[in-house]
Amino acid sequence: MYNLTLYLITVLIWGLTWIAIKFQLGIVAPEVSIVYRFTLAAAILFLFSFIRRLPLKFGWRSHIFFALQGLFLFSLNYILVYNAELYLTSGLVAIIFSTVIFFNVVFGSLFLRNPIRFQVVLGAIIGLIGLFLVFGSELLSFDMADQIMLGLGMAVLAVISASLGNIISARNQRNDLPVVQTNAFGMTYGALFMLVLALVRGAAFSFDPSPSYLIGLLYLSLFGSVIAFGSYLTLLGRIGPDRAAYVSVLFPIIALIVSTMYEGLSWNLSQFAGVGLVLLGNVMVLSKKGSRGPAEIS
Repeated sequence: MYNLTLYLITVLIWGLTWIAIKFQLGIVAPEVSIVYRFTLAAAILFLFSFIRRLPLKFGWRSHIFFALQGLFLFSLNYILVYNAELYLTSGLVAIIFSTVIFFNVVFGSLFLRNPIRFQVVLGAIIGLIGLFLVFGSELLSFDMADQIMLGLGMAVLAVISASLGNIISARNQRNDLPVVQTNAFGMTYGALFMLVLALVRGAAFSFDPSPSYLIGLLYLSLFGSVIAFGSYLTLLGRIGPDRAAYVSVLFPIIALIVSTMYEGLSWNLSQFAGVGLVLLGNVMVLSKKGSRGPAEIS
């Protein structure tokens, strides 16, 4: 049940991060919020490593890949997502981000020589069709204005950056680099990259003391970064980048359930059918037949 637990933790936590990111937008510049988020997350991981006496000495080659993971997964990815949400709704960004599964399939084949598994690709396609049914009204109202197109472009680039970060993490685990320490150093490097970007852009290092910003920052740092990234990247190393990435197809469904509970959202037949397709795709992607390997969701 270990893999299944990792999977559910990732889906449930990251299903709420899109809302939390919205709370971060406003007074504080996006790059500065990212510096705060990953500095706090890295501090938590280093404290955990110190308490557990985990090794923290690694060679310079390992630090190169720590930095690359930090650049793509904890830096570029997030500055693009934060800025995309200035122009797009969080639900639409989540839908775009769910295409990471296809990039993971392609990049995994190119850089890691992973096989392209037909059942995984088919399950992902079915899941995305389900998402389009669930969020059909939002997609039909999509405006192709210049600013919207800018947001769309940044969201797609964020997906590519995140996928490359996934592949680098898979490579690091294949080379026996531990997830906790890799994330600690990677988030440190990611925060440093964002710090440099913030200084270059002349961003003001302000802070928003409002409860919504503080709760969002704590949630994104502890749950969205430390716990969810630890769970997801461990899962990625165990079952592969293609199958692990299906969690991104379930994120919008969690957001929809939350909206139903707290905002009184009403469902229609198309949305029920869409959720059914998402779940069917999930079964196909994570089935033992689709894995063709030793790592199973069980």
